[in-house]
Amino acid sequence: MKRQDIMFKRSSLSLITTTALALALGACSTTGSPRAQSAEAAAPQSDYQSNIDTYSNEELVDVVADFFGVTAEAAASVLERTFSDLGRPVGYIAGEEVSGAAGVGLRYGEGYLTLKGSPDQQKVYWQGPTIGFDAGGNASRVFTLVYRLNDTDRLYQRFPGVEGSAYLVAGMGVNYQRADGITLAPIRSGVGLRAGANVGYLAYSRQRNWIPF
Repeated sequence: MKRQDIMFKRSSLSLITTTALALALGACSTTGSPRAQSAEAAAPQSDYQSNIDTYSNEELVDVVADFFGVTAEAAASVLERTFSDLGRPVGYIAGEEVSGAAGVGLRYGEGYLTLKGSPDQQKVYWQGPTIGFDAGGNASRVFTLVYRLNDTDRLYQRFPGVEGSAYLVAGMGVNYQRADGITLAPIRSGVGLRAGANVGYLAYSRQRNWIPF
């Protein structure tokens, strides 16, 4: 995970600065945000998983522990819940994001997509508004489990869901996002204050996009 460690340290300040500017612009904007939708749990994956490589819980425990700098026990606890709800993921996105709230919250992030069985990583960006009862800002690492993605082009779209922490396990927050049968489960850990349930969406893209609406 050294590559992501370097990215996190170098880009956090830039993301924080740009997010602050975007928040100021967003507060003055009259553009309405799309109505948020609650993400649903993924459908049973037995048939799908028989035709594509997936990660086991055991394979990801050390990866998650190293990425967040937590114990293997803490990583296993958060993965146990997501695996119970969603099954085995086909890949993951390891990265970092900055979020904040000024009436309408904004969230920006970047990371690398790794798929089971693929030697290559793909750079991924995401951005989106959050609507809810929020306070302060948050810079955090994000490890997103990816489910039922058989074509990477399908990742680059909007994923609605319940923003923020759907549940907390061992100091890490998890929520689910879903679109076109693809489910994403971002696991977040970081400093800062984010209070309440943020409802919105995240749009994933190949290039940086500072306009989240």
